[in-house]
Amino acid sequence: MPTPENAKDFLANRLPALDFKDQFTAFERQTYASKPMSYNRRDFYKISLALGSSRLYYADKGIELNRPALIFSNPMIPYAWEPVSAKQEGFFCLFTENFLKAKDRDLVLQDSPLFKVGASPVFFVDDTQLKYISSIFQNMLREFDTDYIHKFDLLRNHVNLLLHEAMKMQPSAGYFKHQNAAARITAMFLELLERQFPVDSPQHALKLRTPNDYAEQLSVHVNHLNRAVKEITGKTTTTHLAERMLSEARALLKHTDWTINEIAYSLGYEYPTYFNNFFKKQTGVTPSSLR
Repeated sequence: MPTPENAKDFLANRLPALDFKDQFTAFERQTYASKPMSYNRRDFYKISLALGSSRLYYADKGIELNRPALIFSNPMIPYAWEPVSAKQEGFFCLFTENFLKAKDRDLVLQDSPLFKVGASPVFFVDDTQLKYISSIFQNMLREFDTDYIHKFDLLRNHVNLLLHEAMKMQPSAGYFKHQNAAARITAMFLELLERQFPVDSPQHALKLRTPNDYAEQLSVHVNHLNRAVKEITGKTTTTHLAERMLSEARALLKHTDWTINEIAYSLGYEYPTYFNNFFKKQTGVTPSSLR
């Protein structure tokens, strides 16, 4: 454990995270060192109020953060950040979808206009908005350190205030194309593909099955997606989808007692015959013979 003397340095050299048992936490940005954050996907939702010059790389785009900005990060999409100015201030909070779902079981954050895949994550704020949003974060930090029995209800309300404040704004349109756009689009696609699995219920069919489905979610043209994926991986988008679908089909056939029809439906096939044809084409055997 760090001593009081080096606690600040200890915090400054580690990235914030949520423990597996946590659903919410909040920090001041200056608590952490102004070091670049590598291109990666995080396992939580994040709302940041960023003060200081920096750059955010998000999917195949980049944006200069040269004035106060409210930023929404989605665990579905990887991003990178790098500081420009030495002084970095502001606040951020991390939370899970279950944190907000405690009061709304039908909530799907990925459908929110703020967190939806392909949405613009950055909102520049004026002086009045900056003062109000800063006060919300300051109240978060104060409440988070109390022993009040209902403090997470209060914190949930504060997060909702941030969400509603942002929905009244216009997202930034000042993005530039990043030189590694193909790599970023490919990383987005592969992350999104992997997050469709494992299939854990025969009652819930895969929603994303075709290159067009993924292109729509990522807000890029399907031809652009196909070119990027082929350039970076050497495989087509269709090949990646077929390989991952086949891997999941094998696992379900070997490790569940679901019927062939249930497995076909869970993988998005309307008719079991289509699944049988796909499986035999890929493996040379039928699903039932593998089982």
